Amino acid sequence: MAKAKGLSYREAGVDIDAGNRLVELIKPLTRMTARPGAEAEIGGFGGVFDLAKAGYRDPLLIAATDGVGTKLKLAIETGKHDTIGIDLVAMSVNDLIVQGAEPLLFLDYFACGKLDPERAGKIVAGIAQGCREAGCALVGGETAEMPGLYAAADYDLAGFALGAVERDHLLPRGDIMAGDMLLGLPSSGVHSNGFSLVRRVIAEAGVTLDAPAPFAKGEKLGAALLTPTRIYVRAALAALKATDAIKALAHITGGGLTENVPRVLPDGLAASFDLGSIPVPPVFRWLARAGRIAETEMLRTFNCGIGLVAVVQAKRVDAVTAAFAAGGEHVVRLGEIVAAAGAPRVVFNGRLGLDP
Repeated sequence: MAKAKGLSYREAGVDIDAGNRLVELIKPLTRMTARPGAEAEIGGFGGVFDLAKAGYRDPLLIAATDGVGTKLKLAIETGKHDTIGIDLVAMSVNDLIVQGAEPLLFLDYFACGKLDPERAGKIVAGIAQGCREAGCALVGGETAEMPGLYAAADYDLAGFALGAVERDHLLPRGDIMAGDMLLGLPSSGVHSNGFSLVRRVIAEAGVTLDAPAPFAKGEKLGAALLTPTRIYVRAALAALKATDAIKALAHITGGGLTENVPRVLPDGLAASFDLGSIPVPPVFRWLARAGRIAETEMLRTFNCGIGLVAVVQAKRVDAVTAAFAAGGEHVVRLGEIVAAAGAPRVVFNGRLGLDP
């Protein structure tokens, strides 16, 4: 009687050969992100970074980790996977730069139900592009094929970034005071927060992801919503080096201006914003209208058009504006820091431009 054939890992749903193929596909991508301090090939048990080669004298290390939330569902449902990796990098490196830190290295975690090396290669290509935009090295990561935990077409992403800042350049500074000015850098749209609400709006509006985008002529809805998160690293680093007038930076993610700006303010101070100064992208006008979303809810869910806020010494606003402009940024004057005995820590004046 013939013996039954023994089971294999592949028959259980995990293909080691596919994983090895993915490593070979992404090696050229990681080489393109090499920078001083990180020149090793991926494939080892960990990434190595040499701070001395990067030129630091008394550095503090800053670490950040994040994902891209349910924006992943749009990438999966549209089959568009080439930009979601940029979002992944942006969410962590933008959190480093607001502490004054230069991103040095990045690691990714990719989990899926069934590994498709070509699809995963597109995702990692986006991660590599984000790393190049941020000036950091993609030094490794982890790919996990987990049938039974994820459906075959589903996947999840997480990112980890490490940066460094000289001890005396750590942000926020301790000298923030009433009268300091608030400057903003525009977002590219929804970025990577609030997509559970975005997807609810889509469902209630009865539109499909392959329908024309009501707010972006010539684009499909899904592709327009997948516009990647802006990476502010290079412009912010240049502005920080060009002037000593930036006292704090805030990355406007989930919670919007309402929740994120107070995180960098000392007690006794609040941020006063002129909402009319914010250049609201059309996508937010559509979301507010289609979802009947109140202005207060928009402000505490989405960035509403501002992805990075700087707290700046009042008499140096022009110098900081020029420094950001030299890095290709359009600077918006948003308001000022005011004295506050307690809550609220953010004061909104005027109205957002949400009307058509």
